Amino acid sequence: MLVLSRKAEESMFIGDDIKITVLDIRGGQVRIGITAPQDIKIHREEVYDRINQEV
Repeated sequence: MLVLSRKAEESMFIGDDIKITVLDIRGGQVRIGITAPQDIKIHREEVYDRINQEV
């Protein structure tokens, strides 16, 4: 696992077309924004697990 430190309003890229931006940090929560092509599916882990259990 790659671990990176970012401050609010800082970003990172995955490949050339997925951008992850830290929007806000409050207490124990981090708000992130994800910019990616529409054909890339993005799910929270608990939703992803539920989808895979149904298959």
